[in-house]
Amino acid sequence: MPHLHGLQIVHLQRRPSDAHFSIEGYFQRLRSSLSRQLTVQVVLLPFRSRGFSRRLLNLLFALRLRTTICHVTGDVHYVCLVLQRQRCVLTVHDCEILCRLKGWRRRILKLFWYTLPVRRASRITVNSHETKRQLLQQVRYPADRIHVIPVSVSPLFVPAAAVPFPARPRILQVGTKANKNVPRLLQALQGLDVHLDLVGPVSDEVRQQIEDSGVPWTSWGRLTDEQLVERYHAADIIAFVSTHEGFGMPIVEAQCVERVCVTSNCSSMPEVAGDGACLVDPFDVQSIRAGFVKVIEDAAYREQLIARGRVNRTRFELSTIAEQFLEVYRLVAAEATEEHR
Repeated sequence: MPHLHGLQIVHLQRRPSDAHFSIEGYFQRLRSSLSRQLTVQVVLLPFRSRGFSRRLLNLLFALRLRTTICHVTGDVHYVCLVLQRQRCVLTVHDCEILCRLKGWRRRILKLFWYTLPVRRASRITVNSHETKRQLLQQVRYPADRIHVIPVSVSPLFVPAAAVPFPARPRILQVGTKANKNVPRLLQALQGLDVHLDLVGPVSDEVRQQIEDSGVPWTSWGRLTDEQLVERYHAADIIAFVSTHEGFGMPIVEAQCVERVCVTSNCSSMPEVAGDGACLVDPFDVQSIRAGFVKVIEDAAYREQLIARGRVNRTRFELSTIAEQFLEVYRLVAAEATEEHR
């Protein structure tokens, strides 16, 4: 198998957006660790992935990358269509959009974001076994060429100072999209002496649901990474009772700052949490409520979960994740070399 010293990898990324930047942060951290072992060049697509003409121009732009090992880092899967199969790595972060769309829109998106791009990838990475399972339900692809590599956490998430658990705990909910399950969370918290911190845009509908619930709350909108860490440190409990997730970063972030997390017993969340979180049924309001009550009332249980979280979070250390990507690049380089002979 060839050494990677001197080999150049291209990370092909979507055009940046003010509203979406989690993928960029993840791969920026990865490159910082990889830089000691190989050269990684970042190439940004020239246009936002909106509309047929912009996407066509992105495809034309990507044609010039056919002769190098190119890693499509996510969200713009369709550019794999013009890359050499034996030199293409694709990261699929989730299949959530296929659950939301129906009819002809779903058929088109599945064809050009999943079915055809997957066929053009030499290797695929996903961030959880659950995402791998969902992907294989949607497309035909050799399971042994799909590599499960989790997401690393920003180094900003360090343990918060230990403080006495308050009479009125602050509960932090990160995200307000439909799958984040905020309406059921509100129902579960009704009548409990808590304060809810909500990070993310709040629609008029969600705002009305919060007002109807009577749960005291603060809206924080969109935050910088530094501001988000401050919210984690100020929280006593992290809520993450989503109905489905490709990964579940707030679970690991909670473990890194050493705050107890209440999360779901389905999708990727038990896999990510290990035994370091309180698992509840996100479709059952009483189950969610019982989880929060147990965490609030049982100090020994909280400490047990935090201690287990310290162990679990080591799975998501950047050096470990970087080594897993290096192995994928080694495999692709070896196969591309063999194909060229």
